[in-house]
Amino acid sequence: MESLEQLRGRFEMLTGLHSLVGTMKALSSVGVHRLDEAARSVAQYYHGVELGLHVVLRTMPEPPSLAGRERGPRGAIVFGSDHGLCGRFNEDLLDFAAERLAALERDDRPLRIMAVGARAGALLELNGHPPETEFFVPGTPEAATPSVREILLAVERWRDDGVDEVAMLHQRPRPNGRCRPVLVPLLPVAPRRFRRIGEMPWASHSLPTFTMEREELLAALLRQYFFVSVFRALIESIAAENASRLAAMQAAERNLEERSAELLAELRRKRQEGITAELLDIVSGYEALGGPDG
Repeated sequence: MESLEQLRGRFEMLTGLHSLVGTMKALSSVGVHRLDEAARSVAQYYHGVELGLHVVLRTMPEPPSLAGRERGPRGAIVFGSDHGLCGRFNEDLLDFAAERLAALERDDRPLRIMAVGARAGALLELNGHPPETEFFVPGTPEAATPSVREILLAVERWRDDGVDEVAMLHQRPRPNGRCRPVLVPLLPVAPRRFRRIGEMPWASHSLPTFTMEREELLAALLRQYFFVSVFRALIESIAAENASRLAAMQAAERNLEERSAELLAELRRKRQEGITAELLDIVSGYEALGGPDG
């Protein structure tokens, strides 16, 4: 049975942990709001690029340059986290990725993997899919642009090596504060998908058009498409990580509060037992001395 001093020490430790968890919860909450706003903004920009590609591609035949070379290696970019304390954020992503990566290895085609986040890279290696390249996760949306450029340069090197299919796997935040893993194709670009966007109603009665050279405009839009696709995956992954960390901190805070209440009750009971024992010792000593007549 623990002594009164041991209980006091445990209670003080829980109090310190509660303060730390509260601080991390506050930081995660601020980060979630900022990143949610960034994710919404980049999704709107992504849709704008999609609309631009629809306008350029709607009257073009299937461009050979977009079809991709057949039977080349496949590539996968897995977005995780560098840090922990975010629940099962990485574990759930890797459970999802394990099935998808196994499917990508069909037909005995080689699979090349990049990892964004040290923890994602470590879990991939444990699951038998070691990444050939790892990137750090930027701490803020403002720092994401250099990371996206590095990833795109690595994808370009893959293309030079004959990789013709690239997929991105990451966690996507959901409105209820949770997240879900998704697979988003990056290469090859499918013009049919952009043509389907034209079936949606336009915001005005004026049909969109363009005046610059079609090939030049297409090349510029494709550069923007690749950039914003990777940027969106990265921002959504960071937003989902913060949402998972916030949920983990909220659960930890509840557990700490429950455990602190139990420990405080035990501490008070133990203190009362000590006081009662001391009073009994005084009374017993008093009686042993014969009371007031002894």
